[in-house]
Amino acid sequence: MVDNHVVDPRRATGSLTRRMIGVAALWIVVLLLGGGIALDRLLGSAITRTFDNQLEYVLNAMITSSEIDPAGEVHFNRPLADQRFLDPNSGLYWQVSAPGVEPFPSRSLWDRQLRIPKHVDVNAIHTYDSHEFPDDTLRIVERNVTLPGSTALWRFQVAQTRTGLDDQIAVLRKTIIRAFVILGLGLIIMAALQATFGLWPLRRVRRSIAQVRTGEIARIDDRLPIEIAPMVEELNDLLAHNERQAEEARRHAGNLAHALKTPLTVIMNEATAGSSDLVATVIREARTMRRQVDHHLARARAVGRRGSAQSRADVWIALKAVERAVSRLYRHVTIDLAGDKQAVAHVEHQDLEEMLGNLIENAAKYGQGRVFVTVVREAGFVEVIVEDDGPGIPEAERTLLFERGARLDTGKPGTGLGLAIVRDVVEIYEGTIALEESEDLGGLLVRLRLPAAV
Repeated sequence: MVDNHVVDPRRATGSLTRRMIGVAALWIVVLLLGGGIALDRLLGSAITRTFDNQLEYVLNAMITSSEIDPAGEVHFNRPLADQRFLDPNSGLYWQVSAPGVEPFPSRSLWDRQLRIPKHVDVNAIHTYDSHEFPDDTLRIVERNVTLPGSTALWRFQVAQTRTGLDDQIAVLRKTIIRAFVILGLGLIIMAALQATFGLWPLRRVRRSIAQVRTGEIARIDDRLPIEIAPMVEELNDLLAHNERQAEEARRHAGNLAHALKTPLTVIMNEATAGSSDLVATVIREARTMRRQVDHHLARARAVGRRGSAQSRADVWIALKAVERAVSRLYRHVTIDLAGDKQAVAHVEHQDLEEMLGNLIENAAKYGQGRVFVTVVREAGFVEVIVEDDGPGIPEAERTLLFERGARLDTGKPGTGLGLAIVRDVVEIYEGTIALEESEDLGGLLVRLRLPAAV
């Protein structure tokens, strides 16, 4: 199946896979670059130290084999073993010098001499690079020594061109770069595979959502990693919630249509028959239709607001508002409020006021002048208890009050839909309502339980 869903570029923030690969690649490059530089310096220093140690060995051999002849000049009691000291411009040289004495060079220097720095430290070995020869960079090791039988400070120098040393370092550096490039590419490929494979379940979820949207499936039932499974469960719960709301909307529409059908039929029959009682019939049936419309509108509003996670209503504030309104209608009635003033219910404030308004108005209407309201919070619920001092209702007749249009006292005005609407709205919010007998006032006790807000 071809997925025709097009992502709005204004809402997209780029590819998560590319972002993860990019971050991983950048971090890998930084780490390998830093590690490569450190390793290059470490191994380069080690090779240089080995090179210098060889020159120092030759320098010490020169010093230990040096003697002062009767003419006051230095000569070696045994020749140095390296043949390169005898080959002109071989790249390996030595030189012995002292103030006021002609320098004594190796044959490999031929017609050149090593430059003599002006430092005069005795018995300290100095190692440095010199560019005194235009075609070669020299690595020089030197030491000032006072020989037996001489008062002069003799400077012994051993020099070797850096060509071999630099070649070794270049080979090492090339090897490090090649190895780190291969390692970096391997790590980046691994990061790409990890990101692609790790995010693959999200692609499965996307395809499943597209199938849900096109009606191929109703739920996402794929087995997914534990990191994604809670999100999919929440998504399935949302789909189920939307289905319930849609089903409730269809059922409410059907119920409303059925409820209006009978009054409309009566009106049409009366009008067709030319009844003299048409006006009274229209008024009576219109009132019936209005009650039904009010009832279903109240349910529809509650269903539409139920899914909001921000549905919170302060019970005490709602009670005070209802108490003020009912007290103005029934001035002879005393309404007492007590209980938990901090209780918050998981319902919309408007729905809570409508439910409490119906209950407290009924208590004021059918009581003898006293209404007592108590708020209790317990076990995840907020309980509102409304008691009156009226005649009460026999237990066998209490369930009848929840029927639409049911009224036990027809002597007082009303539509008979109050408790029916309250029951329906309470059930929508997954609460309960029960009718009991008040032990304190002797009348009816209505126990309304609603989920408490977290």
